[in-house]
Amino acid sequence: MSIQITPLDHWISKKIGQSGRLNRAILEEYQLAKLQETLTLARRKSPFYQKLLANSPVEIKKISDLEKFPFTTARDIRDQGLQLLCVSQDEIERVVTLDTSGTTGVPKRLYFTREDQELTVDFFNIGMSTFTKPGDTALILLPGDRPGSVGDLLAIGLKRLGANPIKHGIVRDFQETLEIIRSEKVDVLVGIPTQVLGLARYGREFHLKSVLLSTDHAAPALRTAIENAWDCKVYDHYGMTEMGLGGGVECQDRYGMHLREADLIFEVINPDTGELVEDGEMGEVVFTTLTRKGMPLIRYRTGDLSRFIQGRCTCGSDIKRLDRINCRLDNILRINDHITLTLAELDNLLFSIEGVINYDAELVRENRSFNLNLRVSAVDANDHLGKIIEQQLKLSPVIKDALDNGKLFLQVNITQGCILPSSPVKRTFVKKFPDE
Repeated sequence: MSIQITPLDHWISKKIGQSGRLNRAILEEYQLAKLQETLTLARRKSPFYQKLLANSPVEIKKISDLEKFPFTTARDIRDQGLQLLCVSQDEIERVVTLDTSGTTGVPKRLYFTREDQELTVDFFNIGMSTFTKPGDTALILLPGDRPGSVGDLLAIGLKRLGANPIKHGIVRDFQETLEIIRSEKVDVLVGIPTQVLGLARYGREFHLKSVLLSTDHAAPALRTAIENAWDCKVYDHYGMTEMGLGGGVECQDRYGMHLREADLIFEVINPDTGELVEDGEMGEVVFTTLTRKGMPLIRYRTGDLSRFIQGRCTCGSDIKRLDRINCRLDNILRINDHITLTLAELDNLLFSIEGVINYDAELVRENRSFNLNLRVSAVDANDHLGKIIEQQLKLSPVIKDALDNGKLFLQVNITQGCILPSSPVKRTFVKKFPDE
């Protein structure tokens, strides 16, 4: 079967005033003009950016001039959120509060105008058309009760597509959600990776057409488990609230997420030096908004690790592609110069075990030794699962060496069923180093 070009190609082409297939040179001219508008707006209207950009160029000649500008960080949003606004608070339609898992203090608050939210709906409408057709029933397992929430905006986008969206919210009971899938004859499902995995582990009798995973990193083993259980195609979406919820989505080729380049400029930097890396090299993802008016962000550091995929996609589009998110910087823990543990590696090892639904990982340092404590949720908490988990972890040479040589000690607690989150926060690797 031939691979259709991503619908983002025609969509972006139309947004930038071009007819026919997207032309990269015209897109970059558009981006440069919008970038200059955003920088000018931020300087004029945002007290925060007036100070931050005081020593930066007033005019830019090319997109690469972005390198001359400082970064915006999560701490900036937490500490000075209202100072980033470029409109009056009366024009703000939606405020999103993010309580980042594993941190304390003031939460991040993101502000959006009605027009900002319409940009997101438009992207959802086009992006979902990659694998959703008019008449399809789409189950949305994301928060959707409040107007302007991610599930609500996604439902609006799907209705414009002619699909039948069901705003379910995050999963509270697997069997209840599986009954909805059965009774409503669901074709397409959108949800949090570990929650969708749990549904697939419990409801293998279903055959969906497609699944979109969002809000968190999805390990290859997790994707494969869902595809095998439901005989469906699993797609990745990249987005975060700071981004305006949508950033990129895979095409039918499913090798890299085509980016929302008419609304965002993406960079990949060395997380230690802040310098740009070569295309194809792994680094931290950074983005700049081009069309957002309420709270534009300039060179925002996401903390996500990925890389640009070089060359034209096999679907035929020249839109830039970002590889699936490899990991988050705060989910990489270094024990010593030779041993590094990442949540991404643990995901791939543990989610390949039949019956594992989810887990929490905690690394504790006691004197010179380290304890890796795993709390694992499984369909069946049988007596052999703990031994299987230990054997699976030893497939990693680094982990095996650390366990065998007494540098790392493993403790596994298994719970039957799944510990469901109260909100769709990103999973984190908890670190307890008392002397730090």
